[in-house]
Amino acid sequence: MPKIAIIGGTGIYNPDSFELIREEFPDTPYGKPSDPIMIGKINGVEIAFLFRHGKNHQYPPTAVPYLANMYALKQLGCQYVISACAVGSLTEDYKPGDLVIADQFTDFTKSRTYTYFNDKTVHISMSDPFCPYLNDIFAKTAKEMRIPFHRGGNYVCIEGPRFSTRAESRMFRMIGGDIIGMTVVPECQLARELGMCYCSLATVTDYDCWFDEDVTIDIVIKTMNECLDKVLRLLELGLPKIGETDCHCIEAAKGCGAL
Repeated sequence: MPKIAIIGGTGIYNPDSFELIREEFPDTPYGKPSDPIMIGKINGVEIAFLFRHGKNHQYPPTAVPYLANMYALKQLGCQYVISACAVGSLTEDYKPGDLVIADQFTDFTKSRTYTYFNDKTVHISMSDPFCPYLNDIFAKTAKEMRIPFHRGGNYVCIEGPRFSTRAESRMFRMIGGDIIGMTVVPECQLARELGMCYCSLATVTDYDCWFDEDVTIDIVIKTMNECLDKVLRLLELGLPKIGETDCHCIEAAKGCGAL
């Protein structure tokens, strides 16, 4: 059973480096995940790969079946979840093409289901929402690769699928946002409720619209495609370093009675 899951898009799934073994499309109490989960190996490490938005990009950020996705990965035995995503930058220091290993998020979503616990009150610690163990592995690997990266960053999560207005973008900068995207919430907190370690490897594709440039999907796709090789190489080199750990992600879930 795979202990590591990767959630990403079409480009992150690379048939040249991913050795497919089988596919699973499990039922969960929350329905089906967004796509069949592919079980295979990258650089000899068994992983489960899931298209967050579906292979045909049929689920916009608001409609992604987050609860089913995370639950299905947990059912398959996954302990570590690595999210590969594209983000905009809210600061000049985080340039297009840079990798950001986020350590905080600020939630500006509006209409999502955020918890598995709607029949009782469960308070879970999210002061450090991303797994420091996974963050450390990928930061050290990025440093070894000598690629431009940032260890730490506040990921502002918006509802989408539209991009920000200029007024919103300026506000997100004022509250201390470093990068902006649409998917880390509720994915990250559902992982915590399930006692899973979660890491976000975010590729900066644009400066959002505060920088006097309009953000378009064409810009996002172009920059992401230009950066794919280094993200794939980062995964190939980083995945074998993941081993057993008793980190605060697991303890936080136990402490609130979620497990």
